[in-house]
Amino acid sequence: MMENMLEIVMGNELVAAGWGERYAALAAPAPDGEGENEQELTRVLHVINGEYYSGAERVQDNLALTLSRFGFEVVFACVKDGRFEANRRAKNARLYRVPMPELGWRQTIDRLSRICMQERISLLHAHTPRTAVLCAAVHRRTGLPWVYHAHSPTLWDSARYLKNIVVGVVDWWAARQTDRIIAVSESLRRYWVRLGIPAQRVVTVPNGVAAWESLTVRKRPEGSWMLGTMALFRPRKGAEVLLKAARELVSKGYKIRVLAVGPFESEKYERHLKEMTHRLGLDEIVTWTGFVENTQEMFLAMDLFVLPSLFGEGMPMVLLEAMAAGLPVVASAVEGVPEIIRDGCEGLLVRPGSSSALAGAIGRFLDGAVDWESMRRAAYERQRERFSLESMAAGVAAVYQDLPLPARMPD
Repeated sequence: MMENMLEIVMGNELVAAGWGERYAALAAPAPDGEGENEQELTRVLHVINGEYYSGAERVQDNLALTLSRFGFEVVFACVKDGRFEANRRAKNARLYRVPMPELGWRQTIDRLSRICMQERISLLHAHTPRTAVLCAAVHRRTGLPWVYHAHSPTLWDSARYLKNIVVGVVDWWAARQTDRIIAVSESLRRYWVRLGIPAQRVVTVPNGVAAWESLTVRKRPEGSWMLGTMALFRPRKGAEVLLKAARELVSKGYKIRVLAVGPFESEKYERHLKEMTHRLGLDEIVTWTGFVENTQEMFLAMDLFVLPSLFGEGMPMVLLEAMAAGLPVVASAVEGVPEIIRDGCEGLLVRPGSSSALAGAIGRFLDGAVDWESMRRAAYERQRERFSLESMAAGVAAVYQDLPLPARMPD
């Protein structure tokens, strides 16, 4: 009996039932006259990791907040314990915990299939290689269409190259079976087409964030500048490059501070970055905040946003959030970043991995060689025009609407 039960965080408990049992009753339309004044939303099950609350997770959260405007309701299934459940803003979206062990996934697939039955799900939406494999399996069992939201290029998602290859092969296997791949940038769309996915099945939907009501009134910094960065810190984010650039700027007499916002991938990597900070003599000017819920306050404390990533960026949400806050940017020209930041317009782009190039671009802001005010205005306006919450949700909804969605899941 216990293996047939699901733990649900919100709403009623699932009925313990075998596959297919009671489904006709659950999925049957309401009797005539009942619920006729309520708009029927098509339910989509977003199968996510749930371990972190970082860029991809904020995309998932934002979609849950916005897709109802386009006729879709999001239900979450988290396969890992973590920050997402507690930190998400879309508290009204039902969320199921469906643990996924490293081996033996059949029980997880069973549970997801029963959620589809209980919730009358019409479409599956995966966000990671792990959840793409699950959605492919649930599709085989239920016949439900599914989409795969590709947030980064899996083959260079981390500095662990063997893992990248293994995960990349699994990712490719699952992606070949999906009805559509949603790529968050044109560079990521090209990545999937090069891997042999038919171009007509890969759709670019740029990420989007909520716009701020107005551009904050600020003066160009005088004296010390606050350089800000924000990430789930791991090797591919290039924090070491920023630390070396900060050391170079300090050695040239610039007055700067560095505000590094976000959690670390592991305690080992946290120790590595803090030891490097100490070794470079930057303890007095670098602040590591760890995970922060209210990121808006952090952006307000920054004068310039820096993204020193080495690789693996689809379309960084944090860049869009910085632009929404009216921050000009210095960023590495990797993958989808040049699709957001136009060099010399909303900020400056540098070659990845070069601390001297990064220091040089930051120095141009500090020296007044580039117009800080015009760039911050351009960043604010570009986010509102091209990367809004509404444009992202509309793009995803258009992908959904292009699929033959069932009225209910087939028996």
